[in-house]
Amino acid sequence: MFFCEFLNGGVVFDRRVISLVLKLCGSLKDLWLGLQIHAYLIKRGFDWDVYLNCALISFYGTCWGLESANKLFDEMPNKEDVLWDEVIKLNLKNERWVKALEVFRNMQLSFAKPSSTAIVNALQACGKVRALDEGKQIHGYVLRWKLESNVSICNSLISMYSKNGRLELAKAVFDSMNHHNLSSWNSIISSYAALGGFNDAGILYNEMESSDVKPDIVTWNCLLLGHSLHGSYDAVLGILKRMQDSGFKPNSSSICSVLQTVTELCCLKHGKEIHGFVIRNGLDYDVYVGTSLVDMYVKNNCLSFAKLVFHNMKNKNNFAWNSLISGYSFKGLFEDAERLLNSMVQEGIKPDLVTWNGLVSGYAMKGRHKEALAAIHRMKSSGLTPNVVSWTALISGCSQNENYADSLKHFVRMQEEGIRANFATISSLLKACAGLSLLRKGEEIHCLSIRKGFVEDVFVATALVDMYSKAGNFRSACEVFRKIKNKTLASWNCMILGFAIYGSAKEAISLFNEMRGAGLQPDAITFTALLSGCKNSGLVDEGWKLYDSMCTDYNIAPTIEHFSCMVDILGRAGYLDEAWDFIQTMPLKPDATIWGAFLASCIIHKNLEFAETAAKHLFELEPHNPANYVLMMNLYSMSNRGADVERLKDLMRKAGVRHSPVWSWTQIDQKIHMFCAEGKPHPDLGEIYFELYHLVSKMKKLGYEPDISCVHQNIDAVEKKKMLLSHTEKLAITYGLMKMKNGEPIRVVNNTRVCSDCHTAAKYMSLVQKCEIFLKDGTRFHHFREGKCTCNDCW
Repeated sequence: MFFCEFLNGGVVFDRRVISLVLKLCGSLKDLWLGLQIHAYLIKRGFDWDVYLNCALISFYGTCWGLESANKLFDEMPNKEDVLWDEVIKLNLKNERWVKALEVFRNMQLSFAKPSSTAIVNALQACGKVRALDEGKQIHGYVLRWKLESNVSICNSLISMYSKNGRLELAKAVFDSMNHHNLSSWNSIISSYAALGGFNDAGILYNEMESSDVKPDIVTWNCLLLGHSLHGSYDAVLGILKRMQDSGFKPNSSSICSVLQTVTELCCLKHGKEIHGFVIRNGLDYDVYVGTSLVDMYVKNNCLSFAKLVFHNMKNKNNFAWNSLISGYSFKGLFEDAERLLNSMVQEGIKPDLVTWNGLVSGYAMKGRHKEALAAIHRMKSSGLTPNVVSWTALISGCSQNENYADSLKHFVRMQEEGIRANFATISSLLKACAGLSLLRKGEEIHCLSIRKGFVEDVFVATALVDMYSKAGNFRSACEVFRKIKNKTLASWNCMILGFAIYGSAKEAISLFNEMRGAGLQPDAITFTALLSGCKNSGLVDEGWKLYDSMCTDYNIAPTIEHFSCMVDILGRAGYLDEAWDFIQTMPLKPDATIWGAFLASCIIHKNLEFAETAAKHLFELEPHNPANYVLMMNLYSMSNRGADVERLKDLMRKAGVRHSPVWSWTQIDQKIHMFCAEGKPHPDLGEIYFELYHLVSKMKKLGYEPDISCVHQNIDAVEKKKMLLSHTEKLAITYGLMKMKNGEPIRVVNNTRVCSDCHTAAKYMSLVQKCEIFLKDGTRFHHFREGKCTCNDCW
């Protein structure tokens, strides 16, 4: 105000005053006064002054944007060294790392001599954008001009090389220095800690202590951050104790690293202790500490404390808002999340992609896919473009909730919007293909993952193993598994489960022994897969051994899934009394899976007494599951108990239970062909029956005889044989034989347990047509070839 008054009064100011006023204009965002001063300088002929030009560039960068500042610099006729330094610094401040390097290169081409500050800034940019080659060139410049004695430049070189993952070069620079200051030691220790070289970082720390330079709080924070970033969480707590024993009081940076550790370890007790320290030492003013506390409480399922910390924060950044919104969303508290989102907008903070993605993820995880999609549309309306995280959250949520078809639809929409898939997207899509047994679509996604270089990722590779196993191409599953370089426990579990699905329990056990030889410890999922394999292969003794070793050798407490597998193993093998005793002595209360497994075994062995007991429990636990009623009706029908069949039908009517539709499908080229017991018939049904009659005629010559005991309706034998021909599995297999090319396997998916007649018929079909048939029966596969099935008639 005084400046304007004096200027209008004719006072002439020197460059020092004008530089000061330009700085004030930048601080106050006074755009037009700054422009007036620029015009004043041009009129007075001061536009040649280098210091005034530096002030102008700084003003334009602050008030009119970086592009205006860069344009002003480009138009200046006389670019002295100080000006180059200023524009490089300005671009770095705005995180325009590439532009800063471009300016530094033009500076050299203009024969201007970079100052040590410009070199330090350029090296910082090389570290940020991983520009190793450019960093080496600057290092060469430093050596040519004999600037290696400059400690600040050498420290920047150490940092640049470490951020480019070249620790050996960083160490070489450090060793070449004649003098190391505290910053030098911190740079090299930070480099090793940040890249996981903890032993070397410890050795350097000891060397530092033995020299004249003593560590400071930055040194300790480097060690804390490095260990935290690399998941060495127990070490973080140990370093914190050593740091305090050495007389250093943790600051906000120390607290943030430790809170990250506590969050990952789910140590709420330690988190509360650190919170107390924060309050006692007045660190709760720090926005990063506050945000870390909110995040810690959210991830430790303590939303009430997270909310309390959040509302007591004086300065809330986007991270704090986003953490609490995502916490509410993941807990399913969407009203609270939406209310917080509205408050965020009212306080003038614009929700960013992370905010919206947290909401999308929460809705998708809880199966509320319409709301998740609506959140994506709201994101677009706010001016933001949904990214790969947004769409992957939606796709993943659909897959997790077994809404597989929508997962694939959303992926198509994602591609239409030009968003490229990442590792997580591919894994979720493969899960959807596995759930639907869509082999062709899974193969397409496999090709996409190869083209994009995702197939090397262990999570994608594991998802491929799972997809191929569940989609009926076990050979490809094995090939993918063997190519995985660093197999995780999940990879081994997937492959073991694959063998189980195909009834190859001995191979599953062999793979388990190979896994143990590789040094991996099994978990509960491993034993679920192994016991499932024994169940599907009828291996009772092996099942008992695995069940016992799970408790005694690996200290894994059996879950309801393991108990269910054991009941199934014993029951299917005919040991119904042992299965009953096992259920009675279980430490857990039997659920529907236990009684369902027992009932299925009773049906196989026609034990009406045990079956009625199991059914009674199932009718109480699952009153609306039609499969339980149908199984009992079939058993009553086989036992000529027509009155009980009618009784169950009446019970179903009163409970409002309806029969689930029975269907099978096969894929020809890119089209799915459905065959349903009820509803609209397949358009080629006449041709299919014609072909099926011919097939049955050929099969009978080889010994096939229809098993009419599979038909439980009260009709004559001729009608029963006709009814067997209408089973959806037979129709789908026949259509596959009609349309598939020579040598190509037939793949059929069925939603119910295959009956014994269809199983026998499929064996004869494979023999007559000299083909392979894969039939997915619920959760397992039957592989028919040359008149035999891999299940050895145990299913």
